[in-house]
Amino acid sequence: MDEVSLVNECIKGNAIAQRKLFEKYAPKMLFVCRRYCKDQQDAEDVVQDGFIKVFSSLGKYKHEGSFEGWMRRIFVNSCLDFLRKQKQLGDTASLDDVSYKLEDSGSHTGKTLEVEDLMLMIAKLPKGYQVVFNLFAIEGYTHKEIADLLGISEETSKSQYFRARAHLKNYLEKTEIK
Repeated sequence: MDEVSLVNECIKGNAIAQRKLFEKYAPKMLFVCRRYCKDQQDAEDVVQDGFIKVFSSLGKYKHEGSFEGWMRRIFVNSCLDFLRKQKQLGDTASLDDVSYKLEDSGSHTGKTLEVEDLMLMIAKLPKGYQVVFNLFAIEGYTHKEIADLLGISEETSKSQYFRARAHLKNYLEKTEIK
């Protein structure tokens, strides 16, 4: 069954189609949620909530652009809702506070960084930095979109991102193999 037919069947309430859609996208959406949630159980809960939102919003999908991208936005928003409920979004800073840390020192590690290593490093960031870094660097949101999503200023979004980069750079320098 192609994607358009699958979506249309889900809109009609076809439970088999809904199960197929869930099985097709759940692993990818769980990966998205793990970038925002501290533990597996929280991420799985957010995936369940996200799919409820997907199924209730399928009628709004206009078959323009990527269906997976449309779903990803719902899941990112579900993660942000979860973090707001947990009161985990905070850690604001001024861009002026971090500009000195952003200069490229020219040092690069010789270490090959695996995806899992990067995800672990990102997970260690303060939650505000982590969320903005994920939204900007991984999900591709603009700072304006992030500001609107999180209810912060664009400058705060930028400073959170730059602080996250500074933390990651610092971590890489500390773990550099010589």
